[in-house]
Amino acid sequence: MRAFLFPGQGSQSVGMGAALSEASRAARDVFEQVDEALGQNLARLMRDGPDDELRLTENAQPAIMANSMAVFAALTREGGVELAKAAQFVAGHSLGEYSALCAAGSFDLPTTARLLKLRGQAMQAAVPVGVGAMAALLGADLELAQKIADAAARGEVCTVANDNDPGQVVISGHKSAIDRAIEMAKEMGAKRAVPLPVSAPFHCPLMQPAADAMAEALESVALTSPLVPLYANVTAAPVADAETIRRLLVEQVTGMVRWRESVLAMHAAGVDDFVELGGKVLGTMVKRIAPDATATSVVTMADIEALVGRI
Repeated sequence: MRAFLFPGQGSQSVGMGAALSEASRAARDVFEQVDEALGQNLARLMRDGPDDELRLTENAQPAIMANSMAVFAALTREGGVELAKAAQFVAGHSLGEYSALCAAGSFDLPTTARLLKLRGQAMQAAVPVGVGAMAALLGADLELAQKIADAAARGEVCTVANDNDPGQVVISGHKSAIDRAIEMAKEMGAKRAVPLPVSAPFHCPLMQPAADAMAEALESVALTSPLVPLYANVTAAPVADAETIRRLLVEQVTGMVRWRESVLAMHAAGVDDFVELGGKVLGTMVKRIAPDATATSVVTMADIEALVGRI
């Protein structure tokens, strides 16, 4: 069994999608549709930068989705691969859930682009710059990360944001609490703690204003059941009901990304072939979570052709 995976924030880089756009008409169509939906030349920003502008949350989120969907379009429209026949599940890391749902037909491409633009803006606006922070705890599992977060909180927000794999957990919250967590992480048993270069503390209660904004936005858009079930970040379980997905996308803004558990659950359900579309981050995590599974990253036209050859 196979699952298609879609990466989240941090996988953006200047030059992303440029070679694929030249090689694939279907990919080029995706970038053009996203530009039209947003009323901005996002494709040019992705191709030429500057990097600091691409890294802005409101640009990075739709850009990463556009890149994943360009790979998906080349795979399906030019490679002749049908999602429902090629994969039994889809999953995405944070914003990657929107890419997964777009690929599975729940959202159309323009809607997905506009939702992610809004999501990025709302997440950035939820907390003033400098008030929040995030850090990766390396060599820490979920239990240890939770202990460190609890010890560092001292009345402020400090919570687990991403349970990525057995040795990497990300915490999020008030900057002063995250700073304390970084200081105490090593003595509490983590290998090391690394502050993340993000502009807001994602996936923690401080994001509630962004969750409210997304609840309002999602209420007014068409969302249909996906062609194959989505493994949701906040439940680490498959879901195919449109209204449940709508609710979970709101909860996801403040909730923990249960990526490790999601991969384990998919693997337990029989998935032994994980294919990441548009990034090279999730495949590495999969190999640490389920070492006996196959994990492939598909980014270039050569990657796409190789995948077509084995599906």
